[in-house]
Amino acid sequence: MVKIADRIIIDPEICFGKPVIAGTRIPVHMVLELLGEGLTPQEIIEKCYSHLREEDILACIRYANSLVKNEENYVV
Repeated sequence: MVKIADRIIIDPEICFGKPVIAGTRIPVHMVLELLGEGLTPQEIIEKCYSHLREEDILACIRYANSLVKNEENYVV
């Protein structure tokens, strides 16, 4: 298991090594997908993942932001 960001880990034994929220089997991409569909963090907790905390959802956003911020673009 590798902690790659605050509250986000990668473990080859969990979800095929996809980034997940620590202590869960919830992939970061699932939370981001729900946010992209317009759900608020509170709605995600109430309707989908009652055991998450708002800090977990914010950690997913921070992790995604760090990936986008640090990505390299190549224009051909």
